[in-house]
Amino acid sequence: MNVSTAINSRRAIKHFDSSHRMSEAEIDQLMSLTLLSPTSFNIQNWRFLLAKDPDLRRQLRTVAWDQAQVTDASILVVLTADLKSWTKEPVRYWKNAPQPVQEFMLPAIEQYYSGYEQVQRDEAMRSCGIAAMTLMLAAQEMGYASCPMVGFDFEKVAKIINLPADHIIAMFVAIGKGTKDAWARGGSLAMDEVVITDKF
Repeated sequence: MNVSTAINSRRAIKHFDSSHRMSEAEIDQLMSLTLLSPTSFNIQNWRFLLAKDPDLRRQLRTVAWDQAQVTDASILVVLTADLKSWTKEPVRYWKNAPQPVQEFMLPAIEQYYSGYEQVQRDEAMRSCGIAAMTLMLAAQEMGYASCPMVGFDFEKVAKIINLPADHIIAMFVAIGKGTKDAWARGGSLAMDEVVITDKF
């Protein structure tokens, strides 16, 4: 499947075959592709919690408006981000770069993030958003349906998954074998309304 086909065919699917299980090899392939998603300064601040345990999934469903895809999808990915990843051995993020690049990038990371809590949160959400799209398109190419989700109680989910204090939740993505097509597209805005050239 080419990229254009994946983009055109991907939809938010709400109904999944609850008996289907993805193999570990498939999950590894899916996550390996997702880990190629870009992040600002290459800090790789996303953290992907794979909710596999049925009991855990049932708990999450109770705080996610009882949405069936939370338990019925083959896997549920909770996309979170480490807000302080920029402080955690940042040399790791540029270890394979030439020394002049490292000497430039490491101080730049500190300058960009230090003292800027809103920037840390914004970059976390940007990183997770990009990764979520990578995840869904990779799933589509593998023959799986997906559903991005924010219909849940963020604080309760954080408690259920023992989210570290310096992490934040961005969204869920449910992935599996779809059993029903998505609704017809609700309505797309005209390109000339949303694509602006040069200035508003």
